[in-house]
This record gives sequence, C-alpha cells and structure tokens, in this order.
Amino acid sequence: ACVRSNSNRAAISHLHRQLYGRLYPVLLVNTDGSTVRVRYSEPKRILMLPLDSSTLPEAERKARLRRHFPSKPKAKEEETFEGIDLDTYKQFWKK
Repeated sequence: ACVRSNSNRAAISHLHRQLYGRLYPVLLVNTDGSTVRVRYSEPKRILMLPLDSSTLPEAERKARLRRHFPSKPKAKEEETFEGIDLDTYKQFWKK
C-alpha cells in the first residue's frame, strides 16, 4: 500500500490536524487595560484576560455583581375600578 505524503494530498481532502500549522498575531488585553501583541495558535483578533475579583475593593466588587445580576423587576399593583365613575363613559357603550 503506497501512501502519498506530499503537497497534493491536501488538495484531495482536508488536513487531519488537531492544531493549526502556524501561529497568528493576536492582541492580548490585560486586566489593567494594557495591550500586548502575542502569537496564538488560533486566528483571533483580541484575547481578553479575565478580571480577578479578589483583588478589587469591596465597593467595586459589589457594583460588578449588581451589573452582572440585576435585581428582579418589581410587580406592579393591579388597577381597581372602584374609584371610577362609570356614568362618565356611558356615551361609549353600545345600546
């Protein structure tokens, strides 16, 4: 069984690789806002590092949690028809 291991093999089907064959330039954004150009295995534009919440002050941590998990909307009170005078709308009723 002869196996062709040359450049023509890729033209017949896709390459059977788990990783990309080269490294791509990517912009890495640190938690403090600074940026660095790095070489990454996947073609992406920007990578952002996650923010460590244990290093934040308590007020900032609570503010971030409130933004991520907003409070539930308050239930509105239902309107009652007890205080409405129905004679003022008598002209709109069908007879």
